[in-house]
Amino acid sequence: MSRERAESVRSSSILKHAPGSPTVLRIMLGTQLRRLRTRRGISREDAGYSIRASHAKISRLELGQVSFKERDVADLLSLYGVTDPGEQAPLLALARQANAPGWWHKYGDLLPGWFEVYIGLEGAASIIRTYENQFVPGLLQTPRYARAVIELAHERAPEPELDRRVRLRTTRQGRLSWEDPLTLWAVIDEAVVRRMLGGPGVMREQIEHLVAMTAEPNVTVQIMPFERGGHAAAGGPFSILRFPERELPDVVYMEQLTSALYLDKTAETEHYIRVMDRLSVQAEQPKQTRRFLERLLNG
Repeated sequence: MSRERAESVRSSSILKHAPGSPTVLRIMLGTQLRRLRTRRGISREDAGYSIRASHAKISRLELGQVSFKERDVADLLSLYGVTDPGEQAPLLALARQANAPGWWHKYGDLLPGWFEVYIGLEGAASIIRTYENQFVPGLLQTPRYARAVIELAHERAPEPELDRRVRLRTTRQGRLSWEDPLTLWAVIDEAVVRRMLGGPGVMREQIEHLVAMTAEPNVTVQIMPFERGGHAAAGGPFSILRFPERELPDVVYMEQLTSALYLDKTAETEHYIRVMDRLSVQAEQPKQTRRFLERLLNG
């Protein structure tokens, strides 16, 4: 069996078993196209020229950050040596499914494109490890705390918009209670639980929620106390997303004020995994974290 035929068979299998997230389907298709391109020794510049696009567009396609046009996929497949219609069909079908809107589409007016990508990845991930030094991770926020955080960036938004933004965040949290729930492992700087957001009542409610979440079998929370001094993640918050599909690489996500950075190259993701491993050793262990939070409530 030729390599190109093997890719087609793999894509047909993915199409049958892949989850419904269009984001993960785009990443799967992008991964297949990148594999085909590199095997042929074709540069991103030449691939972009074949579909009347830039090398940057090819990079975004291969990372699954933008939607696909079937014509572009067909042209790229031909360039990469996949010319048999039967071999192209599964990949073109994958492109069609990858362009379907996700559940968050109804919130599209509130979401920048770079964050829509993250929501799709979050919904498809099986494990997320995250470090936060300013806010409680979004998947662990109470509605009132979430509102206080959202108001910091959208202080002029009308009440209905704020309500929808909070609803979007709480809907995302449902991923923790699916039949096959997401595993969340969060390392949180002590500053996060001491920073007053929304007032004392909101913070007490939020910390009580964190204590409750530590009892969930798929949630691990660790506090990084001030007394530990400097640590490996001094550069800022980040998340590592891992997926159940072998075809998908780990993705490191780092959010900025008006954009986000996504890393999926092994050399990059392995560095962040090592940093997260060190943080997990330096931070309070889960049982000690629960006691830390309870002391904070009773202090």
